[in-house]
Amino acid sequence: MIKKSLLLKIFEAASMQRWNDQIRTIELTELDKQAHKMVVAYILGRCEEDINGGEINWIEIIEDGLFEFLKRIILTDLKPPLIYRIKEDKKQYEKLNYWVFERISPFAEQVGEDFNLRFKKYLLEEEETLERKIVNGAHFYVTKWEFDIIKSANPRVYLTEEIDESISQEQEKYNDLKCMKIFAEERNLLDFADICGQLRFQQRWSHLYRIPKTSVLGHMLIVAVFSFLFSYEAKLDRINCINNYFTGLFHDLPEVLTRDIINPIKKSVKGLDELIKDYEIEEMEKKIYKLIPEGWQKDIRMFTEDEFSNISQRNGELVKGADDLAAFIEAYLALKNGIRNESLVYAKKKLTSEYKSRIIEGIDFGEIYTDFE
Repeated sequence: MIKKSLLLKIFEAASMQRWNDQIRTIELTELDKQAHKMVVAYILGRCEEDINGGEINWIEIIEDGLFEFLKRIILTDLKPPLIYRIKEDKKQYEKLNYWVFERISPFAEQVGEDFNLRFKKYLLEEEETLERKIVNGAHFYVTKWEFDIIKSANPRVYLTEEIDESISQEQEKYNDLKCMKIFAEERNLLDFADICGQLRFQQRWSHLYRIPKTSVLGHMLIVAVFSFLFSYEAKLDRINCINNYFTGLFHDLPEVLTRDIINPIKKSVKGLDELIKDYEIEEMEKKIYKLIPEGWQKDIRMFTEDEFSNISQRNGELVKGADDLAAFIEAYLALKNGIRNESLVYAKKKLTSEYKSRIIEGIDFGEIYTDFE
């Protein structure tokens, strides 16, 4: 059973600063990087499907992204050049990965023994499948995206040139991916990735001071991961696991057009919630859907327009449970870190009460909330 310890372990990425040895004009966290990476991985995967007319193993893409996310939580203090150097020595790199496995395994076992074994295989075997190359290609694309921001603020040309060259060398390993070539040459797809990345700059609960802060995009990844883990625990079928994950990953995308509007404001005037939803759909039509191929639009609509409804291939109620649990943990962590605020206390109590006896797809949410008391 998934417990508090695993859920909090995932949230650690919200506090992990990236590029913290460089001048940064914006805050860059590991959580946001991993979220942005999975958006790009989705784009690359869809491009690859369009090229070959076949299916991508989306479960592998999701799990590769998640396994790398968990690995980064453990290795966050090691700078990439050092990891690359260790990687050159196969035995040392294997020892490092096994050390990572030993620290994450107690958490991964909560999801299931099969899940834990696949995590171990990911770390120790490192088979370069198409899906793994797609996730890695997305990783280095977003690293370069971040570095372009960093570079503009850093006057130390010698060091920045060295980093730039290192990133470029890593990116070259994925130039043979046809999907990467299409993505790099298609302005609309690059704009779509950028507009999703813009949600890294939008703070959740922006009217409140919180520690740790979370962005809208970081929150979306948390909901995606929670949705996927609960889907796996509930033994849902493959397509539902995939759609639950990507609904979580894209469910707040319309907020790039409206900003993060908290529930008390949405509920303050009768009909305001529906008006906001209608506006979001209208703006998505004008500004977002035109950026992606027509064949993708049905899925993105499913992920963003009626994201919490149950349909044959998606468990919206479960995604909603993951969304509310993520909000609860945001409030829980802020209070635990000494930020006393009536809105946080109210949100924590309200969500605990709402889920006190809720079981969704066999997952006892009441027991999860009780674990935090």
